[in-house]
Amino acid sequence: MGIAAAALWTPARAQTAQDPAAEAGAVTVEQKWQFFVAETFTPLTAIASAATGGESQITNTDPKYGVGHVALEKRFGAATADNVTQNFFSDFVMASVLHEDTKYRRRGERYGFWSRVGYAVSRAVVTRTNSGGTTVNWSNFTGTALSVGLSNAYYPVRSRNLNATLINWGTSSASAGFGNLFPEFVPDFKRWLKRLHL
Repeated sequence: MGIAAAALWTPARAQTAQDPAAEAGAVTVEQKWQFFVAETFTPLTAIASAATGGESQITNTDPKYGVGHVALEKRFGAATADNVTQNFFSDFVMASVLHEDTKYRRRGERYGFWSRVGYAVSRAVVTRTNSGGTTVNWSNFTGTALSVGLSNAYYPVRSRNLNATLINWGTSSASAGFGNLFPEFVPDFKRWLKRLHL
């Protein structure tokens, strides 16, 4: 359970809502596959997995692999599998089946800080259809449920109960929204760093 790799910034996630390319036509299944690959197979996925596994190790929470370096390695592996499968099921499989476009589009600097925060977090619940309309983000909810169900195949028995599974689903679903803060604000931070060094 924990931070999804979808939460992290990649060039594929840095498109602004006003970008004409973002508005041009329905999103194809091939584009959804490319989006899944671009956001998942990046060093940031390893960073997210290390953060999630480390937090679980420090607090000794689910998945309950115990303590010690072997437990930490198992938590890192489980977090990586969670991140990859959540992206796969949410942003490729279910987005294709449900005709949703889950690619995050930034609001950008023309909006206020809190407006951008609210918008980014809300995308866990609201997303676009392939044709550009607005809909409930069923891809996130159902894709995360599939990922969490699969995690019961490799989580230890103590972490496979209904309560742990529901908590995993809830936190993973929400993390998709909070993770959108990265693609929303990282370009601002990069510009700030660039100005600082000029």
